[in-house]
Amino acid sequence: MLLSSFINGKGLHPLLDSTADLIRINRAKVSDLGILELDPELTSIYKKVDGDDLFIINELHQARGFRKLHLELARIGSSLQILHCVFFPDPRYDLPIFGVDIVSISNKVSAAIVDLSPVSASLPEQLQRSINLINIKNFTTVRKIPEWGNIFSDNVCFIKPENTCEEKEFLKIVETYLMSLLSFSESTLPDSFDSPITIERYKRQQFYCLQQKRNDKTRNVLAKTFSPEWADRYIDIVLFECLPLSVN
Repeated sequence: MLLSSFINGKGLHPLLDSTADLIRINRAKVSDLGILELDPELTSIYKKVDGDDLFIINELHQARGFRKLHLELARIGSSLQILHCVFFPDPRYDLPIFGVDIVSISNKVSAAIVDLSPVSASLPEQLQRSINLINIKNFTTVRKIPEWGNIFSDNVCFIKPENTCEEKEFLKIVETYLMSLLSFSESTLPDSFDSPITIERYKRQQFYCLQQKRNDKTRNVLAKTFSPEWADRYIDIVLFECLPLSVN
């Protein structure tokens, strides 16, 4: 499969393809959107793995209210496909972390998770009201949150969709969470860099990244495919970096 075909979504599972389109469409509407520079070697990654083609595509942006908007699509051969997306807020803004991950194996979605993870004591009331309108429990198979998952909110939706109807319902939740966040972000004003609440949000983002790095499944796949050193660098730089507050 050509790299251009992968970038354009050809051959992706419909839920991954639709979710990527949804993210890109809404990302384009964010104020002051700009591209975040990344080492070209980490932007588009290709490797042969036991005769299978591995592709990883990373799209990184920044915008008003957000220090990093990250969308990653990965595929190994014809079996494993992954969508990973995290919108990290600028800690001066009282905004949660938007995250969605979808894993498809042999063209069946084995895991799908979406959340607005608070980096304050709780979600802003306006955001909480918006997401309370949707039922996150109306699925056949609800998956167990991993033991490191105390970074997630009570509104986290972690499932294994059993049919196309449940896949579409999950996509609606992703859309509601994302659109609610981006709409709220437009009216949110920043605090100062040295404000105690800004520093607290930053520390919570650090904790979020540290907990995510405890997900051994991600590191093991990357370490086996490349090397342990490459996996650590990729995780630290691309997936879950948390730069000093003065840089944000």
